Amino acid sequence: MKTIVFIETNKSGSSREAIQAAERLGFFTVLLTRKQKFFHQRTDFPDVHQMILADLIDYDQVKKIIIKILKQGKQINGILSFIDPFVHVAAVLSEEFCPGVVSADPIRKMEDKVLTRELLKDLPMSPHYAIFSPGDSLEVFIDKQKRYLPLIVKSPLSTGSKDVLLANDENQLKQSMLKLLIKKENTQILLEEYLTGPQYLIEALVHNGKVHIIAIIEQEITFSKRFIVTGYCLLADIDQDFYDKIFETVSSILQAFEMKNGACHLELRLVQGTWKLIEINPRISGGAMNRIIETAYGINLVEETIQLFLGNDPYLFKKQNKYVYCHYITINSKGRLMKVTGKNRCSQFPGVEEVYIKPRKGMILRPPLSMGDRYAYVIASSDAKEEAKRIAKEAAKEIEFHIEPI
Repeated sequence: MKTIVFIETNKSGSSREAIQAAERLGFFTVLLTRKQKFFHQRTDFPDVHQMILADLIDYDQVKKIIIKILKQGKQINGILSFIDPFVHVAAVLSEEFCPGVVSADPIRKMEDKVLTRELLKDLPMSPHYAIFSPGDSLEVFIDKQKRYLPLIVKSPLSTGSKDVLLANDENQLKQSMLKLLIKKENTQILLEEYLTGPQYLIEALVHNGKVHIIAIIEQEITFSKRFIVTGYCLLADIDQDFYDKIFETVSSILQAFEMKNGACHLELRLVQGTWKLIEINPRISGGAMNRIIETAYGINLVEETIQLFLGNDPYLFKKQNKYVYCHYITINSKGRLMKVTGKNRCSQFPGVEEVYIKPRKGMILRPPLSMGDRYAYVIASSDAKEEAKRIAKEAAKEIEFHIEPI
């Protein structure tokens, strides 16, 4: 039985759509998850043929489960993950149990932001950064770095804007570092230059050493306590010179990682005419990204990523070309969700492609501290950039979260 093993998923978004794509391709799907609640919601996962509860941090336990699956007579064609920090774990297991096209080493370096910065430090897209290690003097370190303020303070393994803090002055720098040191004892802390300028997300695949830029997406970032991306605008028409400079930057970065086959997304910021790397991750972006790309181009990127990891040629030709804007909805106060209204009215706006509401009734919602605190999205398309954006934002006003304060 042809089988693909997935290590962790979210209930929706790119990681879940990858499992659905594998089922569509005719594979038996196995999900290893540490989320016990998924077993209570088992009927919500018809595309998962076998679900196994596992401590995914325990590599030896995961390896034993893979061996057990093989003993069941299943032929494992791929071991994949679209969730940090398990992309590297899946690649290591894949190298051992179903050797193919993907190397684990570039993925390991991409997942660790310190390793990424060290690898790229001599390239022009690398901003100023500094690494605080356990045993260093906090006072000495801050004294050396305060002249670079404002600074971004982050955990090297942060994802989805979790553990990413902005320090505008020396006191904020100290408090931010202490906060992370308390939360993540005996780990490094990464400081990065705070960069200003428009920010873009680049979705890319590398196939036999050739870089393919799948999509270039403008990001709209909202900052309160954290940096939260609330808007994504996929660009249908791109100036050739603009594209060429992005392609050159992305190719230089991926060459440094020595990535021959794989998927990744990069966040780049244009700072006074120079592209700077905010971060890179060895997978497609989560959330609505797969749907955004599919709406714009007709390319199901998670499906083509699976094909790539199986050793097949990904089909990356555009079937259509539209501007797509995805607007994410957050809330301003903490409380228990009573109900959500307006979804049907929102869906009926001309140009709206999809409306997704994430939380269930009774869940505790809060203002955003990470990307996971975005509770709905509206995807709209148009032949004009500003029109797609207008439709998504206007339609989103119909959605209302009714919250009981706690």
